[in-house]
Amino acid sequence: MSRMFGTDGVRGIAGSELTIELATKLGQAGAYVLTKEQEHQATIIVGCDTRISGGMLASALMAGICSVGANAIFVGVMPTPAIAYLTRRHKVDAGVVISASHNPMEFNGIKFFNGEGYKLPDEMEDEIEELIRNQMKDVVLPVGSGVGKISYRFDLRDEYVAFMKRCVPVDLTGMKIVVDCAEGAAHYTSVKTLRELGAELVAIHTDPDGTNINANCGSTHMDELKARVVYEKANLGIAFDGDADRMLAVDENGNLVDGDQVMAICGVHMKSQGTLKKDTIVVTVMSNLGFTLMGEREGIHVEKTKVGDRYVLENMRENGYNIGGEQSGHIIFLDDNTTGDGLLSALHLLKVMVSTGKPLSELASVMEVLPQALINAKVPEHKKEKFMDYQEIADAVAAVEKKFNGEGRVLIRPSGTEPLVRVMIEGKDQKVIDEEARKLAELITRIML
Repeated sequence: MSRMFGTDGVRGIAGSELTIELATKLGQAGAYVLTKEQEHQATIIVGCDTRISGGMLASALMAGICSVGANAIFVGVMPTPAIAYLTRRHKVDAGVVISASHNPMEFNGIKFFNGEGYKLPDEMEDEIEELIRNQMKDVVLPVGSGVGKISYRFDLRDEYVAFMKRCVPVDLTGMKIVVDCAEGAAHYTSVKTLRELGAELVAIHTDPDGTNINANCGSTHMDELKARVVYEKANLGIAFDGDADRMLAVDENGNLVDGDQVMAICGVHMKSQGTLKKDTIVVTVMSNLGFTLMGEREGIHVEKTKVGDRYVLENMRENGYNIGGEQSGHIIFLDDNTTGDGLLSALHLLKVMVSTGKPLSELASVMEVLPQALINAKVPEHKKEKFMDYQEIADAVAAVEKKFNGEGRVLIRPSGTEPLVRVMIEGKDQKVIDEEARKLAELITRIML
């Protein structure tokens, strides 16, 4: 039986895969595991993004929480990083976000934070899953006055806005910004924060109706934002995803500025200010080769982890680093918050623009983004981890790397969710790397099928 928890909580199509029964069980088991060591009656904060299924799943989840004797505070539509912050701020026992991030509206997900605002380790997720699979065996459910209660605090989103302004108190007067809120959780908090900091704001996709989240908008669909920035003659554009834990930018010329570039811009500025801890930025193996070359030139150590923001965060916490993230725009500023935060990333980027007086296009040139080619090779599920056991594949990879002679790289990894091996090649010539990636993917499929 496959693991219930993926890399970012439990996800599925709401109503069929992520059912109200499963949401109730996750509420029960999650509340029990997260609060069983507490002497007091535990409290859990719950928030959601703008999906139509959010209220349905929140109600089921909170019923489960209350059934084991814990209290729930429902804060309504809220960015994922806001739940992480409010969990710490109000010293509650845990936080839960109901969101499927950048996925289409029919999907939803349930993600837990512990009392310190961090995502749960695998072992704790496994404990929750085991309880569900064992039908909450040996857990005694309270009755009467022992049952938990639900309270509603829709005002807490303004606490998050105030927190953002304290983290990065930058004066944005004279800065014209186009912000795409993806019809999602950022539609209130991000607009209010940027306006209160003085920005001239053109806000788009701020009318969520429950069914339009991420629909041809936000950080996964950047074309409209690129065109709008140029049309408005804005200083930059900012795009969030559905739950606002990631952010991508657009420079004044309408060019994409991805997560690698945002980290490079902020990291170089932090180093110049003496605030980049251990002169290190943590990224995943999928970060662009240009990022590594930037680090070598700027005297910044680039630490690499497996794909997934949880591995970036683990490395940062273990080694005392304060910035890390992914090319997708999921960036962690650990001095400020415990998870990726799109608004926080935007404010740090804006702070560099204001401090240096440079346009975003000039700042983004700190790293050259080398062309990438990514092709999936279809393989049997049970073999996907063993691709390098085949000598012909290993020899082909070595031959491509030798051909690039240090000016490119080959990265091959199994998919975490599908019977695929992902072939990623970077180099200076898009045509060449496209062809090499295609040939390598075809070879892998032919040999392994």
